[in-house]
Amino acid sequence: MRDDNFSLVRLWGLTIKEFRQFRRDFSTFMIIISLPILQLILFGLAIDTNPKNLPAALINYDSGPFSRSLIQGLENTAYFKFSYLPPTEQTAARLMIRNQSLFTLNIPPDFSRKLVRGEHPVALLEVDGTDPVSVAYAVSASGAILPTVFQYDLTGPLNRLDFKGAAAEIRVHTKYNPSILTQYNIVPGLLGVVLTMTFVLVASMALTKEREQGTAENLLSTPIKPIEVMIGKSIPFIVVGYLQVIVVLFIARVFFAIPMVGSFALLLLVTMPFILANLFVGIMISTLSKTQLEASQISIFFFLPSFILSGFAFPYYGMPYWARMISDVLPLTHFINIIRGIMLKGATFTDIWVDLWPLLLFMVVMLMMALRYYKDTLD
Repeated sequence: MRDDNFSLVRLWGLTIKEFRQFRRDFSTFMIIISLPILQLILFGLAIDTNPKNLPAALINYDSGPFSRSLIQGLENTAYFKFSYLPPTEQTAARLMIRNQSLFTLNIPPDFSRKLVRGEHPVALLEVDGTDPVSVAYAVSASGAILPTVFQYDLTGPLNRLDFKGAAAEIRVHTKYNPSILTQYNIVPGLLGVVLTMTFVLVASMALTKEREQGTAENLLSTPIKPIEVMIGKSIPFIVVGYLQVIVVLFIARVFFAIPMVGSFALLLLVTMPFILANLFVGIMISTLSKTQLEASQISIFFFLPSFILSGFAFPYYGMPYWARMISDVLPLTHFINIIRGIMLKGATFTDIWVDLWPLLLFMVVMLMMALRYYKDTLD
């Protein structure tokens, strides 16, 4: 006879059973515990939407005291860090294209002389508009210092100068994104996020599914080598990846009017190592996972830091040093710099090499690790 009454004894038995299941599946239990800890660390310690000490280039043709006061005033805001002293404006432009500087301050040779004459000299501040979130506070601070930045220089005979407002002007010129459109920042980076999600999450789950269904065991009866298996499994994903690239770029151009200033062929070429790097990560995760659920959970530990620390969602320079070190290892960080450089700045192969070689190195390391783990799995 069926007992329809609620039983605390049965409930207790089921509860004990589930706790024992947790003990058997210890990896899943640890993922459940560690994932919120990872989120708290990343969101609480690694994110600052008001970045400071942003890299800037300085071209100072004026040797007077007022130009030095202007430079010191900008650095005192804590937003500007003049790390580069390029000899020419062309060199400064290349630094910005390569994402090594976000600003270029150009002070003309007659800056101090004009200020003494009361002529309101103008200094030019060029801004990298491809990252509007990072530069917004700095641009605002550059204008705020002007009424007081020369107060200790305008003493003695210079007290006669009666400036209506600021004694000088900083003229801001936003490059690559004059209208400060957030789409210019988000849409190119979104391509890297989509590819990362596809190849790390989907690839790891698809390959783990084969082992769950037993189809991977058929490879043991063939003389096929691990490298051949990886290449054979990678080709369909690569084709799908390039279809995603074409679709995203088409939508970016047609619906969001995102320009393609650089070479489209170069963009397709450098996309290959990024696709392979993430694909090899997905393959390695599949070899470490017993089920698709476990593969998806492990993938989150790679995708979440990539999303948060790559500079896509939050400013790269707003992160502490340790977080930027982690960010520099992630392939998405370098791919976002590359794709923004090609699409918005017209970057050449030489310009993107500073981000391409870490991407290639990561790809090779992941290939070696994936081969080793996949060979052990076949064995």
